[in-house]
Amino acid sequence: MTPEFWQGKKVFVTGHTGFKGGWLCLLLRQLGSTVHGYSLAPPTVPNLFTLAHVGDCLDHQIGDVRDLLILTAAIKAFKPDIVLHLAAQALLRPSYETPLDTYSTNVMGTVNVLEAARQTNVPVTLIITSDKCYENRETIWPYRETDPMGGYDPYSSSKGCAELVVSAYGRSYFTDGHKTLASVRAGNVIGGGDWARDRLMTDVIYALMNNKRPIIRRPKSIRPWQHVLEPLSGYLRAAEYMWQFKPRSPQAWNFGPNAEGEAPVAEVANDVCRLWGQSSGIEIIEDPNAVHEAGLLQLDSTKARHELQWRPRWPLPKALAMLVEWFKKYEAKADMNAVTLEQIAAYRKEGEPTVSPQTQTLRAAGKRA
Repeated sequence: MTPEFWQGKKVFVTGHTGFKGGWLCLLLRQLGSTVHGYSLAPPTVPNLFTLAHVGDCLDHQIGDVRDLLILTAAIKAFKPDIVLHLAAQALLRPSYETPLDTYSTNVMGTVNVLEAARQTNVPVTLIITSDKCYENRETIWPYRETDPMGGYDPYSSSKGCAELVVSAYGRSYFTDGHKTLASVRAGNVIGGGDWARDRLMTDVIYALMNNKRPIIRRPKSIRPWQHVLEPLSGYLRAAEYMWQFKPRSPQAWNFGPNAEGEAPVAEVANDVCRLWGQSSGIEIIEDPNAVHEAGLLQLDSTKARHELQWRPRWPLPKALAMLVEWFKKYEAKADMNAVTLEQIAAYRKEGEPTVSPQTQTLRAAGKRA
């Protein structure tokens, strides 16, 4: 991120009560932005939003992205420079249980955000989807932004549908250079404050907190693991790029870890057990009621590295260490707002650019010319 760019920017964030949304809002406030959050109530108890006092640093509004009139009125009243759309039904198993809710939130919610941004002439709109948006054939080749959208299950399919909506809206309404639109996609993110059910790190941490041996059902599945701050920094770099260059067609970027961050579930879970101080490791069992889930999914982030000069800062061992540190301090009843802000500050210190990504991109273009 370029701190001076974000100082004073007005940023409208949907999904601010969620795990990624909470981290994003605290990061934006640390960068000096004015933030308006629009979301349903926190989805779990406990949750990052409450523990880290996220609501104390922004305008906090409970609202549903499926309500176009209220959403449009909120954006119109705030007059944002940038909209970051994170609100979603973000879990695989609930998508099987309530597919209508998943599609209405992830597809029509996205349509509503785009329609509100179009009507109110928001300069930059970023739609956050998922690496699950791709038609995953489980090949050894990482997916690029130009690969086809798809999805086996309702959640993945809803994200592929959302991408098609972004493409259609971008080519139809965001072509004048005054309104710009992009989608951004990331893999499995980890970090303190995630209590969503059926997520590996959440299940492992819950077990460790209760002195139990974590149970793993898909030990060989390979996922692109990264700390939550990695893609969030990429989203902000993408917004900077859109603001500076004003592309007249919709853009898309992947944000995934380096190769060493693509690791089997069992390996990552055992590493967390070791960092926690639990020596017995995980237990592996078969789940006869398991829903379909991809065994292999990788992202190619070459485009983001080239155009945005974005790259991961924390390798997987560091990301796991920060995850464990956060939950250990939570157990010790520490001030979780201070803990979360300290981790954000530590992340920023590891690679703050000396010049903006826009300047770096222009320099690179000049050298190629």
